[in-house]
Amino acid sequence: MGKTYEKIDGRLRDFIERQPVYFVATAPLEAGGHVNVSPKGRSGTLAVIDELTVAYLDFGGSTAETIAHLRENGRITLMWCAFDGPPTVVRVHGQGEAVFRDDARFAGLLRHFDPTADGSALRAIVLVHADRVSDSCGFAVPLMEYRSDRELHEQFFDRKSDEEFSTYCEGKEYVATSIDGLPGLPLPLPPRP
Repeated sequence: MGKTYEKIDGRLRDFIERQPVYFVATAPLEAGGHVNVSPKGRSGTLAVIDELTVAYLDFGGSTAETIAHLRENGRITLMWCAFDGPPTVVRVHGQGEAVFRDDARFAGLLRHFDPTADGSALRAIVLVHADRVSDSCGFAVPLMEYRSDRELHEQFFDRKSDEEFSTYCEGKEYVATSIDGLPGLPLPLPPRP
């Protein structure tokens, strides 16, 4: 039976931080707009900042739908599933914002993450302020074995300088604007602080 929590307590925090993959869902306000669900999972790129705040590192390589939706309306849900151990699903619903490289908070927020996880393709930090924290059974979630992180993304972008990464972002479709035409990642990408 699912429960709702006032905060991300120690047990929930431990569960969240142990999961190797999680999912991020956002949507535009326009009823005909595209709902977006993104898998996330590089080790060290998610941090529970406090009992009502979660953040993750947003890397380039795909579109900027999450950023565009957050800029428009801020609605976001994060979901973690237990693929081993007791069957559990945890969701954090809340208001999110993209903290870009030129934001005065960027460097301070970056300190919450594993320094080895900070890669060259870092575009922003997504900050999520929880307004609902809940869990439910994961009886239908399959049991799977985690082997390791994939290193392809990191290897590909670590070959690019920051200037080359900025050029890459500028040339990629659906980064400056979303697939629904919403403002996405502000370009040109400011240099790393």
